[in-house]
Amino acid sequence: MDKIKVYNDLKKVCNNTLLDESMKKHTSFKTGGTADILVMPSDIEEVKNVLKYCKKNNIEYYVIGNGTNLLVKDGGIRGVVIKISYNMNKFEVRDDRIIADAGASIIALAQVAYKNGLSGLEFACGIPGSVGGAVRMNAGAFKGEMCNIVEKTTYLNNEGNIVQIDNKAHDFSYRDSIFGHNPYIILQSVFKLQKGNIEEIKEKMEYNTKIRKEKQPLGTYNAGSSFKRLEGYFPGKLIEDSGLKGYKIGDAEVSTVHANFIVNNGNATTKEILELYSYVQKVVFEKFNVMLEPENQILGQD
Repeated sequence: MDKIKVYNDLKKVCNNTLLDESMKKHTSFKTGGTADILVMPSDIEEVKNVLKYCKKNNIEYYVIGNGTNLLVKDGGIRGVVIKISYNMNKFEVRDDRIIADAGASIIALAQVAYKNGLSGLEFACGIPGSVGGAVRMNAGAFKGEMCNIVEKTTYLNNEGNIVQIDNKAHDFSYRDSIFGHNPYIILQSVFKLQKGNIEEIKEKMEYNTKIRKEKQPLGTYNAGSSFKRLEGYFPGKLIEDSGLKGYKIGDAEVSTVHANFIVNNGNATTKEILELYSYVQKVVFEKFNVMLEPENQILGQD
């Protein structure tokens, strides 16, 4: 791939196009190498044009959101990264529904729901990701999940056609959906909520925020829970009972606040983080015969 040519071509269809962009700027872990090309479309037309160009020229592409559940390897990403984020973050309230672009902030949605007396998004008031990422992985917390409130989603399929699906067609499961297995690009989702009492909604959100502050390593570089919950087991407890709280490889550390969070203390490489993931899996398996499964998405080359 001729990076300069691709960059110049894509700049014509999407003004927000960057060459050799450090992915440290686009992930909450603050690690990772450079992406050959990173584009941040401003509307659906730009997304379609970028996808069409990549398809026509047989260029590999990857879609990301806010990067809050993402690890990019130190060798970076070859090809084109399409970031659906703050350039596509509009949303509006219609009666008991919120229609939101894929780049809209989940935290912002929870706030607007509260202000409009709509209940159902309280669980998400501290989830730092975007709508697209949250729907893709069926994000959840405090016994709530996206699958309970998503009514329909509009996305771009492999052929560049716009498709809309209802809740059932999302094929939601624990931290997964149809979008985890297909290279579709989520454009917009509709959330069906319920009319509620503003004070009660506020109370729930304040409680959830308090618990997060007490039990999660907020203010550190991380990508949320490192390992998926398993039936009958809590990863954090297994890791802590394995004596791994505070264990470090380089500047990557098993959080001393919550053992199911691996954090970057400032200068960790993705290699160190992934080595720590593997070490935690190995120790927990040896001690409890349980294999932990990483929750974060991993992209790029070593």
